Amino acid sequence: MGKITAVANQKGGVGKTTTAINLTASLAASEKRVLLIDTDPQGNATSGLGLDKDNLNGNLYDLYIEAKNIEDVVQKTGIDCLKIISSNIDLIGAELELILKDGRETILKRALDRIKGQYDYIFIDCPPSLSLLTLNALVAADSLLIPIQCEYFALEGISMLLRTFNLIKSSFNPSLEIEGILLTMFDARNTLAHQVTDELRRHFGDKVYKTVIPRNVTLAEAPSHGKPAIYYDIRSKGALSYLELAQEIMKNENGPR
Repeated sequence: MGKITAVANQKGGVGKTTTAINLTASLAASEKRVLLIDTDPQGNATSGLGLDKDNLNGNLYDLYIEAKNIEDVVQKTGIDCLKIISSNIDLIGAELELILKDGRETILKRALDRIKGQYDYIFIDCPPSLSLLTLNALVAADSLLIPIQCEYFALEGISMLLRTFNLIKSSFNPSLEIEGILLTMFDARNTLAHQVTDELRRHFGDKVYKTVIPRNVTLAEAPSHGKPAIYYDIRSKGALSYLELAQEIMKNENGPR
Protein backbone atom coordinates (compact mmCIF):
# COMPACT_ATOMS: atom_id res chain seq x y z
CA MET A 1 0.00 0.00 0.00
CA GLY A 2 1.51 3.32 -1.07
CA LYS A 3 2.57 5.67 1.69
CA ILE A 4 1.15 9.16 1.16
CA THR A 5 3.42 12.04 2.16
CA ALA A 6 2.53 15.72 1.92
CA VAL A 7 5.45 18.04 1.18
CA ALA A 8 4.37 21.24 2.89
CA ASN A 9 5.50 24.46 4.47
CA GLN A 10 3.36 27.57 4.86
CA LYS A 11 6.44 29.67 4.10
CA GLY A 12 7.23 30.00 0.41
CA GLY A 13 10.64 29.70 -1.21
CA VAL A 14 11.92 26.87 0.97
CA GLY A 15 12.52 24.29 -1.77
CA LYS A 16 9.19 22.52 -1.42
CA THR A 17 8.51 21.93 -5.12
CA THR A 18 12.20 21.33 -5.81
CA THR A 19 12.07 18.59 -3.20
CA ALA A 20 8.85 17.10 -4.58
CA ILE A 21 10.27 16.91 -8.11
CA ASN A 22 13.74 15.63 -7.28
CA LEU A 23 12.82 13.23 -4.50
CA THR A 24 10.11 11.52 -6.55
CA ALA A 25 12.44 11.27 -9.55
CA SER A 26 15.19 9.80 -7.36
CA LEU A 27 12.83 7.20 -5.89
CA ALA A 28 11.59 6.33 -9.38
CA ALA A 29 15.20 5.92 -10.49
CA SER A 30 15.42 3.21 -7.83
CA GLU A 31 12.48 1.49 -9.58
CA LYS A 32 9.95 2.43 -6.93
CA ARG A 33 6.43 3.09 -8.23
CA VAL A 34 5.84 6.75 -7.47
CA LEU A 35 2.95 9.17 -7.94
CA LEU A 36 3.41 12.93 -7.56
CA ILE A 37 0.31 15.08 -7.02
CA ASP A 38 0.70 18.76 -7.86
CA THR A 39 -1.77 20.65 -5.67
CA ASP A 40 -0.30 24.11 -6.27
CA PRO A 41 -2.24 26.17 -8.86
CA GLN A 42 1.09 27.51 -10.14
CA GLY A 43 1.73 24.03 -11.53
CA ASN A 44 5.49 24.23 -11.04
CA ALA A 45 5.87 20.55 -10.20
CA THR A 46 4.03 19.75 -13.43
CA SER A 47 6.18 21.97 -15.66
CA GLY A 48 9.31 20.96 -13.73
CA LEU A 49 8.79 17.42 -14.99
CA GLY A 50 8.50 18.61 -18.58
CA LEU A 51 4.72 18.53 -18.98
CA ASP A 52 2.68 21.29 -20.59
CA LYS A 53 0.34 22.05 -17.70
CA ASP A 54 -2.20 23.83 -19.90
CA ASN A 55 -2.53 21.09 -22.51
CA LEU A 56 -3.08 17.85 -20.64
CA ASN A 57 -6.08 15.59 -20.85
CA GLY A 58 -7.24 15.91 -17.25
CA ASN A 59 -5.74 17.37 -14.08
CA LEU A 60 -6.45 17.80 -10.38
CA TYR A 61 -9.13 20.42 -11.03
CA ASP A 62 -11.15 17.86 -13.00
CA LEU A 63 -10.94 15.50 -10.04
CA TYR A 64 -12.14 18.07 -7.52
CA ILE A 65 -15.16 19.13 -9.58
CA GLU A 66 -15.94 15.46 -10.27
CA ALA A 67 -15.60 15.84 -14.02
CA LYS A 68 -13.20 12.87 -14.09
CA ASN A 69 -12.21 9.94 -11.90
CA ILE A 70 -8.74 9.80 -10.42
CA GLU A 71 -7.72 7.02 -12.81
CA ASP A 72 -8.41 9.40 -15.70
CA VAL A 73 -6.23 12.27 -14.43
CA VAL A 74 -3.05 10.30 -13.70
CA GLN A 75 -0.50 11.19 -16.38
CA LYS A 76 2.73 9.52 -17.46
CA THR A 77 5.94 11.51 -17.23
CA GLY A 78 9.11 11.02 -19.24
CA ILE A 79 10.49 9.00 -16.32
CA ASP A 80 9.82 5.31 -15.91
CA CYS A 81 7.99 4.49 -12.65
CA LEU A 82 6.97 8.12 -12.04
CA LYS A 83 3.44 9.37 -12.74
CA ILE A 84 1.79 12.68 -11.93
CA ILE A 85 -1.57 14.30 -11.31
CA SER A 86 -0.96 17.73 -12.74
CA SER A 87 -2.37 21.15 -11.95
CA ASN A 88 -2.64 24.61 -13.42
CA ILE A 89 -4.25 27.95 -12.62
CA ASP A 90 -7.75 26.43 -12.97
CA LEU A 91 -7.20 24.86 -9.57
CA ILE A 92 -7.84 28.23 -7.91
CA GLY A 93 -11.44 27.92 -9.05
CA ALA A 94 -11.81 24.54 -7.38
CA GLU A 95 -11.58 26.11 -3.93
CA LEU A 96 -14.47 28.44 -4.67
CA GLU A 97 -16.59 25.64 -6.09
CA LEU A 98 -15.95 23.38 -3.10
CA ILE A 99 -16.80 25.82 -0.29
CA LEU A 100 -20.37 24.60 0.12
CA LYS A 101 -19.71 20.97 -0.79
CA ASP A 102 -20.20 18.32 1.89
CA GLY A 103 -17.05 16.37 2.73
CA ARG A 104 -14.93 18.86 0.81
CA GLU A 105 -11.85 18.24 2.99
CA THR A 106 -11.79 14.50 2.20
CA ILE A 107 -12.17 14.55 -1.60
CA LEU A 108 -8.52 13.79 -2.31
CA LYS A 109 -8.32 11.12 0.41
CA ARG A 110 -11.34 9.26 -0.94
CA ALA A 111 -9.94 9.37 -4.46
CA LEU A 112 -6.48 8.17 -3.40
CA ASP A 113 -7.96 5.28 -1.42
CA ARG A 114 -8.91 3.80 -4.79
CA ILE A 115 -5.42 3.75 -6.29
CA LYS A 116 -2.80 3.96 -3.55
CA GLY A 117 -2.21 0.22 -3.69
CA GLN A 118 -0.70 0.71 -7.15
CA TYR A 119 2.24 2.75 -5.81
CA ASP A 120 5.10 2.42 -3.35
CA TYR A 121 5.17 6.16 -2.64
CA ILE A 122 2.72 9.00 -3.20
CA PHE A 123 3.91 12.58 -2.66
CA ILE A 124 1.69 15.66 -2.60
CA ASP A 125 3.28 19.02 -3.42
CA CYS A 126 1.27 21.57 -1.43
CA PRO A 127 0.80 25.30 -2.02
CA PRO A 128 2.51 27.64 0.50
CA SER A 129 -0.67 28.50 2.36
CA LEU A 130 -3.31 26.90 4.54
CA SER A 131 -6.02 26.57 1.92
CA LEU A 132 -8.67 24.00 1.13
CA LEU A 133 -6.15 22.43 -1.24
CA THR A 134 -3.59 22.08 1.54
CA LEU A 135 -6.27 20.79 3.91
CA ASN A 136 -7.22 18.06 1.42
CA ALA A 137 -3.56 17.09 1.10
CA LEU A 138 -2.99 16.86 4.86
CA VAL A 139 -6.21 14.92 5.44
CA ALA A 140 -5.20 12.44 2.72
CA ALA A 141 -1.60 12.08 3.91
CA ASP A 142 -0.07 9.54 6.24
CA SER A 143 2.82 11.85 6.98
CA LEU A 144 4.23 15.33 6.51
CA LEU A 145 7.65 16.14 5.05
CA ILE A 146 8.74 19.68 5.92
CA PRO A 147 11.45 21.38 3.82
CA ILE A 148 13.07 24.20 5.77
CA GLN A 149 15.51 26.73 4.38
CA CYS A 150 18.57 27.19 6.57
CA GLU A 151 17.86 30.78 7.63
CA TYR A 152 16.55 32.58 10.70
CA PHE A 153 12.97 33.09 9.50
CA ALA A 154 12.62 29.34 9.01
CA LEU A 155 12.64 28.93 12.77
CA GLU A 156 9.70 31.31 13.05
CA GLY A 157 7.81 29.70 10.17
CA ILE A 158 8.00 26.17 11.52
CA SER A 159 6.10 27.07 14.68
CA MET A 160 3.19 28.24 12.54
CA LEU A 161 3.32 25.05 10.49
CA LEU A 162 3.35 22.88 13.60
CA ARG A 163 0.23 24.64 14.88
CA THR A 164 -1.44 23.76 11.59
CA PHE A 165 -0.19 20.17 11.86
CA ASN A 166 -1.63 19.82 15.37
CA LEU A 167 -4.95 21.32 14.25
CA ILE A 168 -5.27 18.90 11.33
CA LYS A 169 -4.22 15.95 13.49
CA SER A 170 -6.73 16.75 16.24
CA SER A 171 -9.65 17.65 13.98
CA PHE A 172 -9.38 15.73 10.70
CA ASN A 173 -6.56 13.19 10.54
CA PRO A 174 -5.47 11.66 13.86
CA SER A 175 -3.02 9.30 12.16
CA LEU A 176 -1.00 12.12 10.54
CA GLU A 177 2.66 12.06 11.58
CA ILE A 178 5.75 14.11 10.82
CA GLU A 179 7.76 12.08 8.33
CA GLY A 180 10.80 14.29 8.59
CA ILE A 181 12.28 17.77 8.43
CA LEU A 182 14.53 18.44 5.45
CA LEU A 183 17.17 21.17 5.60
CA THR A 184 17.42 22.92 2.22
CA MET A 185 19.51 25.62 0.56
CA PHE A 186 22.35 24.94 2.98
CA ASP A 187 25.45 27.10 2.48
CA ALA A 188 28.38 25.65 4.39
CA ARG A 189 30.15 29.03 4.28
CA ASN A 190 27.32 30.70 6.18
CA THR A 191 27.60 30.66 9.98
CA LEU A 192 23.85 31.26 10.37
CA ALA A 193 23.08 28.15 8.30
CA HIS A 194 25.07 26.04 10.74
CA GLN A 195 23.35 27.69 13.71
CA VAL A 196 19.88 27.04 12.28
CA THR A 197 20.83 23.44 11.51
CA ASP A 198 22.12 22.87 15.03
CA GLU A 199 19.00 24.45 16.56
CA LEU A 200 16.62 22.29 14.51
CA ARG A 201 18.54 19.10 15.25
CA ARG A 202 18.62 19.96 18.95
CA HIS A 203 14.87 20.61 19.04
CA PHE A 204 13.58 17.87 16.69
CA GLY A 205 16.27 15.24 17.07
CA ASP A 206 16.01 12.29 14.68
CA LYS A 207 13.03 13.82 12.89
CA VAL A 208 15.59 15.91 10.97
CA TYR A 209 16.96 14.00 7.98
CA LYS A 210 20.66 13.30 7.97
CA THR A 211 20.74 14.35 4.33
CA VAL A 212 21.08 18.11 3.82
CA ILE A 213 20.25 19.76 0.49
CA PRO A 214 22.88 22.34 -0.49
CA ARG A 215 22.33 25.61 -2.28
CA ASN A 216 23.06 24.51 -5.84
CA VAL A 217 22.83 26.08 -9.29
CA THR A 218 21.71 22.83 -10.94
CA LEU A 219 18.63 22.63 -8.73
CA ALA A 220 17.67 26.13 -9.87
CA GLU A 221 18.40 25.54 -13.56
CA ALA A 222 16.90 22.07 -14.09
CA PRO A 223 13.19 23.07 -13.90
CA SER A 224 13.57 25.50 -16.80
CA HIS A 225 14.57 22.49 -18.89
CA GLY A 226 11.64 20.42 -17.60
CA LYS A 227 13.94 17.94 -15.90
CA PRO A 228 14.75 16.80 -12.37
CA ALA A 229 18.36 17.44 -11.42
CA ILE A 230 19.42 13.81 -11.85
CA TYR A 231 18.43 13.99 -15.53
CA TYR A 232 19.96 17.42 -16.04
CA ASP A 233 23.34 16.94 -14.32
CA ILE A 234 23.58 13.80 -12.23
CA ARG A 235 27.09 14.74 -11.06
CA SER A 236 25.91 17.95 -9.42
CA LYS A 237 25.76 18.26 -5.64
CA GLY A 238 22.04 18.95 -5.84
CA ALA A 239 21.28 15.77 -7.77
CA LEU A 240 23.47 13.65 -5.53
CA SER A 241 21.88 15.06 -2.38
CA TYR A 242 18.37 14.06 -3.50
CA LEU A 243 19.59 10.59 -4.47
CA GLU A 244 21.03 10.36 -0.97
CA LEU A 245 17.72 11.52 0.53
CA ALA A 246 15.83 8.87 -1.46
CA GLN A 247 18.18 6.20 -0.12
CA GLU A 248 17.67 7.48 3.43
CA ILE A 249 13.90 7.35 3.06
CA MET A 250 13.95 3.85 1.59
CA LYS A 251 16.25 2.67 4.36
CA ASN A 252 14.01 4.14 7.06
CA GLU A 253 10.56 3.24 5.81
CA ASN A 254 8.97 4.53 9.00
CA GLY A 255 10.79 7.89 8.93
CA PRO A 256 14.32 9.04 9.77
CA ARG A 257 16.06 7.46 12.74
